[in-house]
Amino acid sequence: MADREDLEIARNAKDIINQIAVVIRTAHIHDAGNIAVLTGIERLLSLVNPLVDGDGTLTLEVVGEFFYMNESRVRYSMEYLLNFDFLIREFKRRDLGSITIHSPITSEDIQVFVKAFLNSSFSDTPFNALSEGTAGVNSLSVGPLKKIVEEGEFDIRKLVKRTYFNAVSYTKGVITKIKSGERVNIKKAKRVVESMVDMILEEEELLVGMTAIKDYDEYTYHHSVNVSILSVALGQRLGLSRKALTDLGLVALFHDIGKMEVPAEILNKPTNFSEDEWKIIKKHPFWGVRAILKLKGLDATSVRTAIVAFEHHLNYDMSGYPKVSRHFDLDFYSKIVSLADQYDAMTSSRVYSRVPMAPDKALSIMMERAGTQLDPLLFKFFINMIGVFPIGTLVLLDTKELGLVYGGNTMFQDRPRVLIIIDHGGNRVKGHVVDLTEKGRGGRHLRTIVKTMDPNKYRINLAEYML
Repeated sequence: MADREDLEIARNAKDIINQIAVVIRTAHIHDAGNIAVLTGIERLLSLVNPLVDGDGTLTLEVVGEFFYMNESRVRYSMEYLLNFDFLIREFKRRDLGSITIHSPITSEDIQVFVKAFLNSSFSDTPFNALSEGTAGVNSLSVGPLKKIVEEGEFDIRKLVKRTYFNAVSYTKGVITKIKSGERVNIKKAKRVVESMVDMILEEEELLVGMTAIKDYDEYTYHHSVNVSILSVALGQRLGLSRKALTDLGLVALFHDIGKMEVPAEILNKPTNFSEDEWKIIKKHPFWGVRAILKLKGLDATSVRTAIVAFEHHLNYDMSGYPKVSRHFDLDFYSKIVSLADQYDAMTSSRVYSRVPMAPDKALSIMMERAGTQLDPLLFKFFINMIGVFPIGTLVLLDTKELGLVYGGNTMFQDRPRVLIIIDHGGNRVKGHVVDLTEKGRGGRHLRTIVKTMDPNKYRINLAEYML
């Protein structure tokens, strides 16, 4: 009997967590007594109460970056990602580790909990405020968050990786569907982009760091996601709202969709393109517009996606392609996507460019293009975001150590955090991170970058260290 109950709980766990997130999100917008909130609560009760009827108990707990229901980790598909991530963040914001439901619960009980949950975020001691606010609810109790210091960074890195690879997987799925003639709804991509936006707002450095790993086989899909991440990160620096960042991430994700019509033998050609092949490649912005306008649920975002797909190779001074009959101002998003597209393309190992360019070299070339191919003002913001030594750059230090740039420093751009991978004796070491702003007793910096190096020459696999 107990086994059957456990099975039933496991089967409903992800829906329960998702519904709690839905209720709290709705209550953020409406009053706890609003019909939209009450409808969400009724749905939650229909999931929870059958499981706690009798002697049943339900405990939802946060451990690291995951939810556990009655001590079993809850696994979920990508459609739940946004609500799960949202709820984990909200729990952590309140130092809330667990919710236990001891007996069938009422709509009024949930309303009291939701009200206390929302109000607790304004307290200096949010968990205590939440605990006091729910003290009168006999069927429910809350527990504090258990800190997992050792696994904290490991967990957030796992979450960043999952967000990144979910986006790649989604992009591949969409392009495969469109190629096979299916009509795809672009709105479904919103969830994927929203999870990336949330991650960039909280862990920009780690997610941008994922774009530095360039040894993937499927360049097209990773490139689309990288351009989306870099565009959103730049948009954040420019002060765009969360909604605008989601729209920007969405248009960036589909900027190259027209390339799916380029024959594979041309796209994957290991040598330089002929003149005729370049003519075909240069048609992909036009094909992109056509593909986007065929999608289901055409709206203002879809139209803007089509505009960016058309404009992203036009260049700031209209010197690019496709050729247009008159000059006009490029869409703001097109200017951002052009920057991200050029940077990722230059620093990636593609079929027709097997050896990627060092990030600092790519930035110096882009600097020469600022004012002609690229918007000069936006480029200043971009280089400030990427840093003088972008994440993933291999550097030689004055201590004769070799390291990978692991994190930037907005105050001192030439003094990032570096992961040491080769010691002063030339031995490979299990890397430890050093901060180049560190000084010794005499006031001198302990380490300084002498020059950047080519990781290919040393056969250094970035993924091995960055992941």
